[in-house]
Amino acid sequence: MMHPSPPSPAYRRIAALFGALLLLATGASQAAATRDPGQHFFDQTFGDFTEELQLARDEGKQGILLMFEMDECPFCHRMKTMVLNQPGVQDYFKEHFLIFPVDVEGDVEVTTFSGDTMAQKDFALKSHRVRATPVFAFFDLDGNLVARYTGATRDAEEFMLLGRYVVEGAYKETTFTKYKRAQTQDQQAAR
Repeated sequence: MMHPSPPSPAYRRIAALFGALLLLATGASQAAATRDPGQHFFDQTFGDFTEELQLARDEGKQGILLMFEMDECPFCHRMKTMVLNQPGVQDYFKEHFLIFPVDVEGDVEVTTFSGDTMAQKDFALKSHRVRATPVFAFFDLDGNLVARYTGATRDAEEFMLLGRYVVEGAYKETTFTKYKRAQTQDQQAAR
């Protein structure tokens, strides 16, 4: 019985090259399925939230979403790389809100919804008691906080539920936990 000879060096190089090309193609297709949240989720701002409220009204948005974050936060990074980079999430939230990041350690001055000027870190800690990140804070068109979620969501689906919770006005009647539970039960009953 003859044993097959080991693959030649040329064959191994071609196989390795093919494997590398396949890996690149797979990575490129996965990267194409996501978009940079800095460009496609967050809006540009000069930090004057009174002006941003007026812009939100002018554009027919439901309000403003602030993401209180910090650079070293692993949960903020996870949200940006697993949830906020999803085109469906970006499109839905951009349709309904103007969205801005707020650095909880930042010294950049912002003008608050009430017209006061302060550093981002003071706006986060003193005005909104942000002690953990990320915090997603939803404000209506009058600058009133209507919903707040601390931490990373489990996945994009849960973050979309959070958006619908605010868009549908369910925050006026129930907590997000109860809303999420009811939505999950409705989905299971439909199956």
